[in-house]
Amino acid sequence: MGILIGLVITLGCVLGGFMAMGGHVDVLIQPWEAVIICGAALGTFVVANPMKTVKDTGKAIMEAFRYSVPKEQEYLETLGVLHSIMRELRTKSRNEVEAHIDNPEESPVFQAFPTVLRNHDLTHFICDYCRIIIIGNARPHEIEALMDEEIQTIRADKLKPYHALTAMGDGLPALGIVAAVLGVVKAMGALDQSPEILGGLIGAALVGTFLGIFLSYAVVGPIATQIKTVREKRNRLYVIVKQTLLAYMNGSLPQVALEFGRKTISSHDRPSIDAVEQSTLNMGHAESKAA
Repeated sequence: MGILIGLVITLGCVLGGFMAMGGHVDVLIQPWEAVIICGAALGTFVVANPMKTVKDTGKAIMEAFRYSVPKEQEYLETLGVLHSIMRELRTKSRNEVEAHIDNPEESPVFQAFPTVLRNHDLTHFICDYCRIIIIGNARPHEIEALMDEEIQTIRADKLKPYHALTAMGDGLPALGIVAAVLGVVKAMGALDQSPEILGGLIGAALVGTFLGIFLSYAVVGPIATQIKTVREKRNRLYVIVKQTLLAYMNGSLPQVALEFGRKTISSHDRPSIDAVEQSTLNMGHAESKAA
């Protein structure tokens, strides 16, 4: 919604200012200039990126328009599943805990937190490091280094659409010039026409430059930045898992370890300590009833 509101404001100010200066909006309607610029941009985008990145960019754009960042409930469920697993690690045998992490889709622990279970990458991340904890031979600083490396890899993969769109946006002004040059070439073939016709052709050619610059800095660039914001916030879930499990490995009680994870959440989005305690308490009662 924020992207749509911003685009409406931008278009309104640009077109409104143009009309206030005495310009005619119909002059800016040059569909073939748009076809040249957008088609060339799309073609170069496909050439420059593997198909997996192209598809992920479409997904990332939808996430940006919906502003699909983690909400409080998702943070609470992430902390909740970690709390449940840490309790299992403290009180259950190795075989019982392995049953949860080897098949999380069938585990009642993970099924109690559907938001986490739907995030397959995050679920596998949690299970992988819980499996290492069960083995018991790894040192916390070694696990931390491994987690940092994996989180950095995940971040790089998730930000590929951002870098791809940024590169395309950087090229749009040049593609606008290409469209303008082609328009000038067309105008040069009509030098024997009246000044009114020739002026219209030159004006249409210059619209290409306008479109290229406008699309670059007012459309593609801001959307790419929004994609980066959304994906960085979603990547924060992995940092929560990292800090919580490391605190547990260093000897903290599950409830205390949750605080290490909770503190890594931005203050604007961070659930209160009371909300976390209430959430884990309710889940503990639910698990007791289920048992």
